[in-house]
Amino acid sequence: MDPEKTAPFELGRGEDACLLLHGFTGSPWDVRPLGEALAARGLYVRAPQLPGHGSTPEALLSVSHRDWAQAAAQALLSLRGYRRIFVAGLSMGALLALRLAADYPEQVQGLALVAPALRFKGPHMWLLKRLRRHGLLERVKPWVYKTGTDVSDPAVLAEAPILPAFPSARLQDLWELQDMAMSVVNRVRSPALVAVAEQDHVVDPACGQVLVRGLTASPQVRFISLSAGFHIIPRDKGGPLLASEVGSFFDRLRPAPAETTPTRPAAGTP
Repeated sequence: MDPEKTAPFELGRGEDACLLLHGFTGSPWDVRPLGEALAARGLYVRAPQLPGHGSTPEALLSVSHRDWAQAAAQALLSLRGYRRIFVAGLSMGALLALRLAADYPEQVQGLALVAPALRFKGPHMWLLKRLRRHGLLERVKPWVYKTGTDVSDPAVLAEAPILPAFPSARLQDLWELQDMAMSVVNRVRSPALVAVAEQDHVVDPACGQVLVRGLTASPQVRFISLSAGFHIIPRDKGGPLLASEVGSFFDRLRPAPAETTPTRPAAGTP
């Protein structure tokens, strides 16, 4: 993977901030268009690179979901001092965002959960999960190989940084995060936007409605289903609409600009 493409980034300036979390085997590159759109709306945006990601398949051998959750929490807590803090996550990043909102309700004032990876799609992942239940997963298939990423736009796909493989042991971490997300979703008190791609080939788009129903303590939940594009929504054809929806949702949660009263000239001045 190209380290320049996959590097963490910080964008924008403002009194309000947004933490952007990428997905499993992905990198900050996947969410950068969303970060740029939010920065243009006056938000400070930070997108960290999760441990083990953005470099080589072997880098994922020595990390777990605990490392990813810890890195996300540290990134959130580093944003203290901003007026409002929002968290947006893609795929696995959405699961991490849910946990942050449940664990740090005073810090997270709004959520954007994009293509949440609550349940994977297709017979391949079903088979791997069965192997895991029988203790055979890592012996039968120690590595899972990838030939691409789930993007419909051929121009974007051609330039996408793709991790060619990952240790099958990390699937256990993903399944742990799925269970964790469902166990905390009813504790989330932040307003939330849930976005799915109807043509997602990685996660089941029906997961979006599962989250909507589970966010019982959230005062406001918005659901959008995008007909254009695949799983990596911020980089795909539905990316501009997603950015507009997330930006508008966060804008409504931000304090209105203070109205300024014209200063009256002092007596005796022209």
